[in-house]
Amino acid sequence: MTTTATAAVLVEPGRPLEIGQIELDEPRTGEVLVRVEAAGVCHSDYHYLNGDLRCPLPAVLGHEGAGVVEGVGPGVAHVAPGDAVSLLWRPRCGECRPCLSGHSERCVLGRVEAASGGLLDGTSRLSFKGAPAYHFLGVSCFAERCVVPERSVVPIPDGIPFAVAAIAGCAVITGVGAVLNTLGDVTGRGVAVFGAGGVGCSAVMAAATAGAFPVIAVDKSEQALALATALGATHTVLADGDTDAAIRRVCPDGTDAAVEAVGRPETMRAAFSALRPGGTLVAVGLAALGENFSLPTNELVQQEKRVVGSLYGSASPPLELPRVFSLYRSSRMPLERLLGATHSLSAVNEAYAELLAGAPGRAVIVPGS
Repeated sequence: MTTTATAAVLVEPGRPLEIGQIELDEPRTGEVLVRVEAAGVCHSDYHYLNGDLRCPLPAVLGHEGAGVVEGVGPGVAHVAPGDAVSLLWRPRCGECRPCLSGHSERCVLGRVEAASGGLLDGTSRLSFKGAPAYHFLGVSCFAERCVVPERSVVPIPDGIPFAVAAIAGCAVITGVGAVLNTLGDVTGRGVAVFGAGGVGCSAVMAAATAGAFPVIAVDKSEQALALATALGATHTVLADGDTDAAIRRVCPDGTDAAVEAVGRPETMRAAFSALRPGGTLVAVGLAALGENFSLPTNELVQQEKRVVGSLYGSASPPLELPRVFSLYRSSRMPLERLLGATHSLSAVNEAYAELLAGAPGRAVIVPGS
């Protein structure tokens, strides 16, 4: 039995997403059918839209979402039809070396989904125009419905809006985790966040909530910086000149830590330069395939600076998301302030045009609107 749904399909890099009808096979063992209620407009999808990164095509994009379980396959034990869930673009098997060492964000099954365009077994449940189509990072939530592994969903507590739950599953957990998990204790330490989009503003919120000071947001958009201020940034720097000098007017010796949420070589270098001796740069922004950035070797060695990557906030989502939801429900993390414009599925290309133009906040697609 198949389910028909409207979806946004990437047919060829460099072309707009095509809105059309897809067919979804019923969920197999360990899989669930989800009616998508909200999907975040993440810049990572744009890397595939413009060809910076590649995936099997045609593919239904969207990897940051939330919805309601409508059906379950054999062996599903932890969710049932009617349950509200957040979607995860990184599954966790619990058995591979990364999972066993506490790094489920590196689970080997994530590589299977990314390379094959399938689900955990490497096969697809999708077709488009009568031919096979592919999943995107095991999610594909730019659609009215999607089939995902049970391991790629986390139940949503009562009182969490779907739009908030959607962005929590990617932008929030990535930015919050970069601070709380990768940097650790930032109480009283200076943190500079480069890029005040969804991920960067989440990092700002986490740093402010954890007691960092100062919290400096750096961005080329005044609107984005205004949002970062509302979310806890104590200082802002408009990236239209010498950002290092501007940061050092606040922290003369440099910041204790920096989070780079843009994924550009020049931003990485600026963030590294802003560090004090002994400081740590956490890189979370994705770049085009093969793109590199260089560092001054003597500064790296003599000043003992550190550069580390953080995938998915270095988090275990089944543990991390409930913590984020608790902080939201206690009003300690006002995640609703991260939200930008709401769009219908048919307006997804317009949503990406607004993202590239610097629209503040995390835009959300509501497929059923």
